[in-house]
Amino acid sequence: MANNKSAKKRIKINKRNRLNNRFYKSSVKTLMKVFLKNLETYKVSKNVDDKIKLEKILNSLYSLLDKGTKKNVFHRNNAARKKSKLANSMKII
Repeated sequence: MANNKSAKKRIKINKRNRLNNRFYKSSVKTLMKVFLKNLETYKVSKNVDDKIKLEKILNSLYSLLDKGTKKNVFHRNNAARKKSKLANSMKII
């Protein structure tokens, strides 16, 4: 256990940052799974509504990745790689 005031503060700050990082990382993972699942659905159906849904998910994913990069949750190259992967999977269809 921490013995001085600054060490206690660091523990508190680290906990807060860990929760923020976990929020961004888990949200991105979940949205990527949802995106890929809907992508498979769209490949089969070729429905316009499914494509609109895909684009909305993609926009929210881009937003989360950019915000996470700005807050140093993701390295910028990691976020760029993920965004590129998603864009390419969207482009194939």
